[in-house]
Amino acid sequence: MLQAAVDLLREGGFAAVTHRAVAQKAALPLAATTYYFTSRDHLLAAAFAQLVDDDLTTLRAWTAKHGLARLPHHADRLTQLGLWELYVHAGRDPALQAIARTWTDGCVAIVADTLRLPQDHPQVRLAYALITTAWIEHVVEERPTPHLHDLLKNTSSPDETPQ
Repeated sequence: MLQAAVDLLREGGFAAVTHRAVAQKAALPLAATTYYFTSRDHLLAAAFAQLVDDDLTTLRAWTAKHGLARLPHHADRLTQLGLWELYVHAGRDPALQAIARTWTDGCVAIVADTLRLPQDHPQVRLAYALITTAWIEHVVEERPTPHLHDLLKNTSSPDETPQ
């Protein structure tokens, strides 16, 4: 059932996930979905948590193999759109905020581990912000993803002279 909800979220976004749609996709009676998920919000939260867990697993594997030099190209755009849609919706839904925070904290931890810096180091937050912005542009606008090195190489602090 949860996988059906995740698949619907990937395919059609937030609006596609209803008890009726999940029951149909899972080939179960409607009563089964309402028994396990007492509300649509509960269903969405479970699907969002599963997507976050899957995404963090994928990102850990990607960075272990490739580092942060390049954002992953293999990521499923529809899955990413579903994640970002729920992430933004979490700003209005406290039940989703904890899940959004888990995703953010997990991504920051991956960046910190890859850079071999503590999670609270300013360069970790800067790199995370740059990666996130480039990734959102890639997912929403279908822009090519830049190399992180290219984003950072022309960045200097205000008291430094660019080289």
